[in-house]
Amino acid sequence: MDRAAYLAALAAGLDALAAWEARWPAVAPDPTTIVPPERVATVLGELTTRLRDNYPFFHPCYAAQMMNPPHPVAQLAYALAMRINPNNHALDGGPATAALERETVAALAGMIGYPRHLGHLTSSGTIANLEALWVAREERPGCAIAYSAHAHYTHARACALLGVRGVPVACDAAGRLDLAALARHLAVDDVGTVVATVGTTGLGAVDPVHEIVPLAAAHGARVHADAAYGGFFALLAREEPSPVAAAPFRALAACDSVVVDPHKRGLQPFGCGAVLFRDPAVGRVYQHDSPYTYFTSAELHLGEISLECSRAGAAAAAFWATLQCLPLAPDAGLGPILARTRAAALAWAARLKASRHLRLVVEPELDILAYFPAARPLTASAIAAASDALFAALMADPVEPVYLAKMTVEQGFLAARHPAIIWDQPTTTVLRSVLMKPEHLVAVDALHARVERAAAAIVG
Repeated sequence: MDRAAYLAALAAGLDALAAWEARWPAVAPDPTTIVPPERVATVLGELTTRLRDNYPFFHPCYAAQMMNPPHPVAQLAYALAMRINPNNHALDGGPATAALERETVAALAGMIGYPRHLGHLTSSGTIANLEALWVAREERPGCAIAYSAHAHYTHARACALLGVRGVPVACDAAGRLDLAALARHLAVDDVGTVVATVGTTGLGAVDPVHEIVPLAAAHGARVHADAAYGGFFALLAREEPSPVAAAPFRALAACDSVVVDPHKRGLQPFGCGAVLFRDPAVGRVYQHDSPYTYFTSAELHLGEISLECSRAGAAAAAFWATLQCLPLAPDAGLGPILARTRAAALAWAARLKASRHLRLVVEPELDILAYFPAARPLTASAIAAASDALFAALMADPVEPVYLAKMTVEQGFLAARHPAIIWDQPTTTVLRSVLMKPEHLVAVDALHARVERAAAAIVG
């Protein structure tokens, strides 16, 4: 959407809201709230100057962290809803946006495959996972929670906050939870819930959910899927043939709870996470009373099934508007966007495998890549030093900057795939790229060529 169309849509929306506001008697702003227009212009000018101290998250040359600009439709919808500033806790705080939230959560449940559900949006994936593990604790009191060694640190932290014993489970050579190791823990550690990660934040690895679910069930354990990053790829798993390994995504419907983050792959502003439960009866865990809150409707208020209280109704409005324009479908809307980011990762992986100066850590399962310079000698310390140098050189280039991320990997993981590495220290540093933007597909050749040239200058 170009600037003129964007501003025209915003102006039309504000005019419509102004007409709605005109239904009530006019209210003059209190003098204490009035700021002179020239002061507003000065402050916003200073703000835009300071906002330039950011990386170009919108551009394909930014291939580092999980940062993606929200879609213009989401921006516009968020801005319009913020004119009202609804609170999606109690229905009287945001009747319209509460309805929009229910619709969007139902759409997410449909994407996962839940025939029934209980769920809501959250302010982040961290909060969504904390909430899911809180319910898990209440459903399996006194039991441990198991998660892979490559799972997000959220889970260990949540276990500590909840007073639950966390059990890290070893991973296989692809960074996925190892089933044999999980079976051993289930046999001896009184595990009540297993966390399956669908898209690790480091490598984008997808745990074998379809095998974890029956294994956990055989030991009486629940399964929670942390699909904060990878959950939306369930859209592609509907296709035949699927561009992703379909079985783990199709098994999400059998999990007791699932977390997805619309602010990652749903093109939403931060923060917008979501937690969903397969069995609506877990709502009993949330039961509480607020004598001054839930009085305008006998219907279920979103705050009655949430750990959070105040939540921005604007987040629901933005996500709803986005899904009206870009639906949750494999062949339209968000599906083709994900297909292009997945194709970008495969294309860059192919170039890395053919590279003279770079080495691919592991085949990408989604759209996250990890790789490292082929240092000479090929020692862990030399790889780390070369990765640091390449990271700094690319980011500092005044003409063709490329923004990458770094990641620490342990010997036990990398040695299995790259036995030639000499381990003179227990870990090393590799480079990591998240190709979240569909524009990355056409930028892959240029990105790889630039990284390859810089690597050649460093490793010789």
